[in-house]
Amino acid sequence: MIAEGTPYVVRFKIEPGRDVVVNDLIRGEVTINSSILDDKVLYKSADDLPTYHLANIVDDHLMEVSHVIRGEEWLPSAPLHVLLYEAFGWADTMPQFAHLPLLLKPIGNGKLSKRDGDKLGFPVFPLEWHDPKSGAISSGYREKGYLPEAVINFLALLGWNPGNDQEIMSLEEMVQLFDLSKCSKAGAKFDYVKAAWFNHQYLIQQPDEAWAPAFDKVLKENGIEATAEQEAEVVRMMKLKVIEYVDGLGNKKKRNISFASDLWPLTKFFFVAPTEFDKEDKFIRKNWKENTADEMQQMVTVLEGIEDFSVEGQKAAIDPWAEQTGIKPWNAWRVALVGAGQGPDMYELAAFLGKEETVNRMKFAIETLG
Repeated sequence: MIAEGTPYVVRFKIEPGRDVVVNDLIRGEVTINSSILDDKVLYKSADDLPTYHLANIVDDHLMEVSHVIRGEEWLPSAPLHVLLYEAFGWADTMPQFAHLPLLLKPIGNGKLSKRDGDKLGFPVFPLEWHDPKSGAISSGYREKGYLPEAVINFLALLGWNPGNDQEIMSLEEMVQLFDLSKCSKAGAKFDYVKAAWFNHQYLIQQPDEAWAPAFDKVLKENGIEATAEQEAEVVRMMKLKVIEYVDGLGNKKKRNISFASDLWPLTKFFFVAPTEFDKEDKFIRKNWKENTADEMQQMVTVLEGIEDFSVEGQKAAIDPWAEQTGIKPWNAWRVALVGAGQGPDMYELAAFLGKEETVNRMKFAIETLG
């Protein structure tokens, strides 16, 4: 029948009743009785190709692979692979096996999936992925703004522990410390909040200038043109601030700046002057009172007389004036320049804006808030 061209398959005959031992570097000896294994297809004449199980064994043997490290979902196939190595006479050169625990959903049970990332707002793919059929776009770690070092560090600690409390490690340190025997047998929940924390740790270690390309892209998306020096200065003043955000479940939370894109909501006022003031805002109501406009006008006069508008130059003029008059202008000044209760040190902000812009914003606030 084969000579006549009848399609056929080649199966691997497994003798029942034998205990097949898989020596796993993470799970120890795993014994599975051959009676529960079926006779796997190794070759199909229809496509003239070997199946995965055969191709995998032959390929690894020819490449002299020493370790097969894969997810735990492949553990049921390991006894078959051991038997195939024996059948080919390659038992002495059989690679060592290690079956890693799965990455689990951040919430609930089960294996991590693309849907979890789409629902909770974190990437699952290394790079942005466009579904060719639906056109749907799934975000990638690179496009989101994750640093490669942070991703490696975070992923390494999912299911593995170096034996101490150290979390931030260079690739060289991880290579030195890594031991498969210290990998967990249980699955690790994918903590996307922790992933952002790792990115923050690596991001703040970078020089302020290194943020400029990514921050510049964010600014351009919002119609802002700035120099690399200006961008680095804003990063210096704002990179340690905390942002508020809404997670994928609709909960309001806070975290450190973890991506260059986090900077825009916190730094818009550096580049765009307030055009209106929310008089119901708690910070504004508390710090702009009946006599505030007069006090700010006095301060304008002082600022206009400053020739050196650096931080030191401003302090030399404003501090004595504040002490002499008893006026504490800082929060009202923040209202005028920022329009809200956020931002860096006021002298640093004014120095960044320059005298003309600072005075213009103050005059606008005086006129608008009265």
